[in-house]
Amino acid sequence: MRPIRTTALNLALALPFALALTIAPTAGPAQAAPPDTITIGMVLEPPNLDPTSGAAAAIDEVVYANLFEGLTRFAPDGTVVPGLAASWEANEAATVYTFHLREGVRFHDGTALEADDVVFTLDRARGPNSTNAQKALFEGIESVAAPDPLTVTVTLARPDGAFPFKMAWGDAVIVAPETAGTEASAPVGTGPFRFERWVHGDRVELLRNPDYWGPAPALARATFKFIPDPNAAFAAMMAGDVDAFPNFPAPETLPQFEADPRFRVIVGTTEGETILALNNRRPPLDNIRVREAIAHAVNRQDIIDGAMFGYGTPIGTHFAPHHPDYVDLTDLSRHDPKKARALLAEAGQTDLTLRLALPPPSYARRGGEIVASELRAVGIETEIVNLEWAQWLDQVFRRHDFDLTIVSHTEPMDIGIYARPDYYFGYDRPDFPALMDRLAGATDPAERSEILKAAQRMIAEDYVNVYLFQLAKTGVANAKLEGLWENAPTQANDLTAVHWTD
Repeated sequence: MRPIRTTALNLALALPFALALTIAPTAGPAQAAPPDTITIGMVLEPPNLDPTSGAAAAIDEVVYANLFEGLTRFAPDGTVVPGLAASWEANEAATVYTFHLREGVRFHDGTALEADDVVFTLDRARGPNSTNAQKALFEGIESVAAPDPLTVTVTLARPDGAFPFKMAWGDAVIVAPETAGTEASAPVGTGPFRFERWVHGDRVELLRNPDYWGPAPALARATFKFIPDPNAAFAAMMAGDVDAFPNFPAPETLPQFEADPRFRVIVGTTEGETILALNNRRPPLDNIRVREAIAHAVNRQDIIDGAMFGYGTPIGTHFAPHHPDYVDLTDLSRHDPKKARALLAEAGQTDLTLRLALPPPSYARRGGEIVASELRAVGIETEIVNLEWAQWLDQVFRRHDFDLTIVSHTEPMDIGIYARPDYYFGYDRPDFPALMDRLAGATDPAERSEILKAAQRMIAEDYVNVYLFQLAKTGVANAKLEGLWENAPTQANDLTAVHWTD
């Protein structure tokens, strides 16, 4: 029998505060050691700190790979690599996966990670009462077993060659039954950092985990500082109050940082498809002609230039342009106001007003003003409603109370969300889930590529949403910081390799 788990955290962390210096008359100046703390700027404060029960990207931006870990994980280049599972193998049909856990892994409360914790996590995520925002990742699981404390066997209802990829998502991190109910405010994971405190409205503080199973991080302390205002973010970076802002909210100021040797500007790619989402279940947006009209009314390049100051790649479907299976379908929804007005007339919509709900990110607030102007030019009025992130999650994502909204979907390879008729934008074409079922059972790369291309075209031709641009990762950091991700294969600020140079 395993020992009873305790939830009391060890609040002491030994830090090398003492430094003895002996100065001889001929000695040169003492060399100061590089700092071992960091302050990371973030635009949005997470609504909670439990990635297994929240949809906000800001949760993973704090906890992914720092506090919590999964069986597998995403590397900086987007590949799937071992996490808490040192290795795994699948049977020939890709219906049974066996994961071999690392030895010596402990949760932050001191108790050992065992296979039963994995069974609990996966059963909880797929259970009838699951609040996991990506429950579909686990729906293919038929059963989970723990033949011994370091082995987990997952049996799937159908073949799934992408199962290790699904287990790398932040929604699939491993939690213990004793602490699962309090992860939102007192997270207990297995990662290289442990939770110290959350000052609501201001910051989250992490400390290095002295009992981490892997290489110790160079940083002893990390603070995530929440600065939603772009002007305040710029001031904080210039003053040195923040060491890095991986997703900087004021791209118009990047040239100033590029000209300043104190800073390094980091521009990369993300998995963030930025869309003008349409509520397909609500009239008149349930009419494809109205949706197509809106798509032709919007000039995506205007939004990239006006809201993102040129940073962003135009997209015509819900798929990342850097993926080898991407299909450029932007011409299907090219800017054509004349066609937009004709389609609205065909649909009998001559006096249309729609509500545009905008969450806090600058791409949404700035982009929303441009969208409203361009819709007005074809005869559609909008009522703009600015929402805080928690309000957006409740009103738009959960209760589907909206007409239009602008948001970036930053999860990797998430085209499968269009197979969920209860998802917030309400796409309900049976052909699409059938495509995703084919994809799940396909193991041949050529067949998978064909299916992915067909899926991209289907949602583009149905004008489910208006596909705007792939969000660029525009970051600013102190020039002496190394190890920050350039690209964002998932929504994370992974600090495991971050360190200061002399």
